[in-house]
Amino acid sequence: MIELKLFFALVSYYFVMFATPGPNNAMLTASGIKFGFKKTLPHLVGIPLGHVIQITLVCLGLGSLFSKYPIIQFYLKWICFFYLIYLGWKIIGSFSGNEKERGRPLKLYEAALFQFINPKAWVVALTAATAFFPNEESFLKATAFVAVTAPFVCFPSICVWALFGSSIKSVIKNTKIKKLVEFLLSILLLFTAVIIVIN
Repeated sequence: MIELKLFFALVSYYFVMFATPGPNNAMLTASGIKFGFKKTLPHLVGIPLGHVIQITLVCLGLGSLFSKYPIIQFYLKWICFFYLIYLGWKIIGSFSGNEKERGRPLKLYEAALFQFINPKAWVVALTAATAFFPNEESFLKATAFVAVTAPFVCFPSICVWALFGSSIKSVIKNTKIKKLVEFLLSILLLFTAVIIVIN
């Protein structure tokens, strides 16, 4: 039987990783501002779904594949880097303009797939599959424990960011405030991109 101590440790780790700033939460805040909470729901559901798939794959051996072939990690790192810079650039000016210029919210499958180029998501998956994997349990039960716990912590944690974005939508009608929020969210994504290269 899985110890409660391990369960609470895993939940605490997930909460810290899912609730704190990162690519997902920056994008959800921007989506909440541009489209509102309701239209951001597919994005919100796609993120935990992507985490479950990613964590399961790491438990099944994807993590050891990275160790065996570091070149995969190298290319993945640079794909993440350039994509986050692209996202940061896209946020600039996106809160203003007409509906066409604002684009559309992410679909469920797009949000799920984004986790595979999200550096923070890889850290979560690799750490959960190693530090919190209950080796004394059967492989299937241990994998289910690590993977299935994730969405129950992830979904409420990330909802806060989308709700925050939608709640300040009416407050940031001022052009200067809009530009400041755009700048801060872009900087967050660019900072994450730089951290990837450094590490």
